[in-house]
Amino acid sequence: MADITAKDVQALRQATGAGILDARKALVECDGDFNKATDWLREKGLAGAAKREDRDRSEGAVAAYIAPDGKVAALCSLECETDFVAKSEDFMNLVAKISEEVAKNGEDVASAFEADIDNLKVVLKENIGLGKTVRFEAQPDSILGHYLHTQNNRGVNAVLVEISGGTEELAHDVAVHIAFGKPKYLNKEDVPSDLVDKERETIEKISRNEGKPEAALPKIVEGRLNTWYKDLVLMEQPYVKDDKKQISELLQGAKILRFAQILVGSE
Repeated sequence: MADITAKDVQALRQATGAGILDARKALVECDGDFNKATDWLREKGLAGAAKREDRDRSEGAVAAYIAPDGKVAALCSLECETDFVAKSEDFMNLVAKISEEVAKNGEDVASAFEADIDNLKVVLKENIGLGKTVRFEAQPDSILGHYLHTQNNRGVNAVLVEISGGTEELAHDVAVHIAFGKPKYLNKEDVPSDLVDKERETIEKISRNEGKPEAALPKIVEGRLNTWYKDLVLMEQPYVKDDKKQISELLQGAKILRFAQILVGSE
């Protein structure tokens, strides 16, 4: 077998526009022969793939898998450039397959689909990559709920939630709320203190610029800070199906242990 150097790989990349791993594989497959490796990359549709790697992956699809016993669940997103590709059968089948494997075997198993993703890049000619993956395994006395919002049969907004002391229906209702409420944190205490301090300072400056009385500033700032919390904190939000009811009221003694959300196109 020929001794393949980093310089050889770089030269083949520059000549073909292939990715670094593809260029190295081509040289290995062709025993270091530069011309044969160039043809090999072209035949595999990998020439020019590196150019696609810089393209923005702002589209994609997300899938959810819940084990039959309801005790293990996973979310997975696959990213691409256009919704046209995201809605393709091959693309949606792959993200569904990855989410199922992650649920069954853990998040690390997602990396085993690298070859499948590379093949999809060749077939669909877009920059495609694995996005976020989340796996929940319920505690013995808790329940998992999920919700998958779809557009044209493509999952675009997926939620997992784990609750204790509640029902499957409640877990689902909370998951639906999270999908549309889009909270970032479960409780006020979970919001980083530096973020709270920065927002408090900003609100105070805005209030002063509005000419609010100095004596009334503390109360005004706290009121506006509480409104800010409602955008970020699940337990502070009014229920989306009945905004007169807080999430804490909806729970009726049940407890939300954790939640996760994956949105197509979000960072």
